[in-house]
Amino acid sequence: MVTLAYAIFGLCFLVFFSIANAKYYHSQLKYFNVKDYGAVADDKRDNSQAFLRAWYDGCRWGGRSVIYIPYGTYKLREVSFEGPCNGMMIFVIKGVLKAPTHISLFSTNTWIGFRYIDRLVVKGGGYLDGQGAAAWPYNDCSKNPKCMPLPVTMRFDFVTNSRIHHLRSINSKNSHINLFACDNVNISYVRLTAPDESPNTDGIHIGLSTNIKISRTVIQTGDDCIAMVTGSRNIEISNVTCGPGHGISIGSLGRTPGEVVTGINVRNCTFIGSQNGARIKTWAPSLSSVASDIFFGDIYMENVHNPILIDQQYCPTPSCSDQLGQDNSKVQISNVTFSNIWGTSSSKVAVTLKCSKLVPCKNVQLDNINLKYHGRGGPATSSCFNVIGDSYGRQSPPSCL
Repeated sequence: MVTLAYAIFGLCFLVFFSIANAKYYHSQLKYFNVKDYGAVADDKRDNSQAFLRAWYDGCRWGGRSVIYIPYGTYKLREVSFEGPCNGMMIFVIKGVLKAPTHISLFSTNTWIGFRYIDRLVVKGGGYLDGQGAAAWPYNDCSKNPKCMPLPVTMRFDFVTNSRIHHLRSINSKNSHINLFACDNVNISYVRLTAPDESPNTDGIHIGLSTNIKISRTVIQTGDDCIAMVTGSRNIEISNVTCGPGHGISIGSLGRTPGEVVTGINVRNCTFIGSQNGARIKTWAPSLSSVASDIFFGDIYMENVHNPILIDQQYCPTPSCSDQLGQDNSKVQISNVTFSNIWGTSSSKVAVTLKCSKLVPCKNVQLDNINLKYHGRGGPATSSCFNVIGDSYGRQSPPSCL
């Protein structure tokens, strides 16, 4: 009887403990629905203040906060969600967020911003509609040095240990997603789209950030699908489909001295009809900088204009073309591998390694390349300038190393 009594007591204790623990666990998760703060999904009125009030209360909450945007279409002017916060922040977008069409309604270069936050999650399956078509004609930065950059759809500054997943961004005015000074951020299951003629609509732009992972993502834009500029370190990119767009690019580098990009790993990606595939670009002339330890591997190209490209005479505008030939890039590119890359090129020169005379590329490896020219006039060719490296395995076009 004593044994039975102890057993019953133990069972009751476990049940009580489990219930108490479950109540404690759920008490730490609290929802902050933007509609409770005055947001209206009528596709007309501005909901910025309602969103900011919900964020403010959620940020002060000591447990896990869910900022919840229900289904519907919400007009939203520029907003900046700032920390540090007292607990984990979960930003759930179920509906559609629409940006203003006129750039006069923006005082900064950001539409939706997150700053100084640790343990942030942005998800929900909703849409970010940048309504960029109304603003693209104002993009004159290529010829106007005093231009104001158009706003990025979603910017993350000083964000750490965070995840962005299951979102869709369409028609951004500028880049869709921008990471600056971030660490340990994982982006997955996002789709970023804008017409191929839309200017500067990078999919994901990364700078001064470390330990970034991007996977299972589709990017169709008018500029780089993914761009990694100075300070990008330990970036892993996998299972990304790119096109249209300008490829997955490192750079451009060399505008300021001491720029560094290192530890880039791009695997299992697909490029369809993009201008470039795997690309490294530096200005000419440029200042001393470094791009090193870069791997592009297991990549399929379909009708890509420049499947493999190192361009150390990058010059996208007429303003820099007059300086080409007067000087060369001072960006040292080293330890670069292109491995197991196959498919078709829409240009006859499928592999271009155009490096600097001042600092030739070092330790460039071509390993099992199989690219066919998708056109008339003979097989694909390769072109190399100022490159020190080797080739291994199958080489089609024939290696120029």
